Amino acid sequence: MSHVLLVALGGGIGAAARHLAGLGALRLLGPAFPWGTLFVNIFGSLVMGLFIAWLVKRGGSNELRMFFATGILGGFTTFSAFSLDVANMVERGAMMPAFGYVAASVLISILALFIGLWFGRAFL
Repeated sequence: MSHVLLVALGGGIGAAARHLAGLGALRLLGPAFPWGTLFVNIFGSLVMGLFIAWLVKRGGSNELRMFFATGILGGFTTFSAFSLDVANMVERGAMMPAFGYVAASVLISILALFIGLWFGRAFL
């Protein structure tokens, strides 16, 4: 149960940071493009790579990984976890599954969002 609390605490921190980054980007760059989302996805992926490399090299604890990678970075952007999944597949040489995962994640997620919008507008 303590693992769930670590993830929840980190997730709250990450979600708050994502919200603040989005507000900052909106104020600085305006609403014409989702700069805040783009920033958190790229920055979160960069930090995930740095953190995992550090964790492997230094032998950090599972609790630290759950709090920071799953919690903070997962709350900041789930794209960082997606990026790590893809990197793991590529490093294992599983190029076709990695490509399929990227294509399915992006395309099917967008399709699912449109289905949800359609359903919600039609029936709710």
